[in-house]
Amino acid sequence: MSTLSRFTDAIAAAEASGTMGAELLPERLAMACLAALPVDGAGMSVLFAPDRRLPLGASSAMAADAERLQFTVGAGPCLAAAATRAPVLASEAELASRWPGFHAGLVENTDYRSVASLPLAGGLAGIGTVDLYLTPPHGLDEIGLGDALAVVGEISSVFTGAMAHASRGAETPAWLDAPPAGRRAQVWVAIGVLNAELGVTSPQALSLLRASAYAADLDVDQLAAEVVSGRRSAEDLRPVGDLPD
Repeated sequence: MSTLSRFTDAIAAAEASGTMGAELLPERLAMACLAALPVDGAGMSVLFAPDRRLPLGASSAMAADAERLQFTVGAGPCLAAAATRAPVLASEAELASRWPGFHAGLVENTDYRSVASLPLAGGLAGIGTVDLYLTPPHGLDEIGLGDALAVVGEISSVFTGAMAHASRGAETPAWLDAPPAGRRAQVWVAIGVLNAELGVTSPQALSLLRASAYAADLDVDQLAAEVVSGRRSAEDLRPVGDLPD
């Protein structure tokens, strides 16, 4: 059976079980990646602006942690793949060299040691990626890039089809209401709080959230939720010196 057949069969089996709603389509797709490809984790996200990254779904809690870590650090293979619209295959050595902050957190908080980030295709090129994670002894040489790109192409087609269906019904695709995307949306609310209470710009507010989250050993999503709920005040995040514009 071909890789693509295994992938589509895994999606069909998940849909037939009826255990996941339409908003969990990205999670079904991420888990199907594991059924079709020799990887240990998978996740996907979309970017509507350079710092507006929404996680859509992941194959496991660990894969979701890896995505939040990359967003907290603000750099990593996923962002590079989205920017260049080309696959980024990063071994542990390359992760440590190009993105030391992300690598340090990945080693401390997950079992993953290498990442393949593949951009979505077709009409979604440049706005999203699929991240594939591997744990030792598995390595990037075990991933057939052609097979992985075929799977990503199918994922892109599924998302595009869902978007077309939503436009006919004048609604946004249900998968944009995925729980991870809802949690990330709290970051933009927290940015608004910092705008109002500290008089900082949105890029400065995001920088404050990232720096404060990293210092507190939290991810940005967690810290944003604390700011929005009032458990942490904006004053707690006020910088000692001036922030760059």
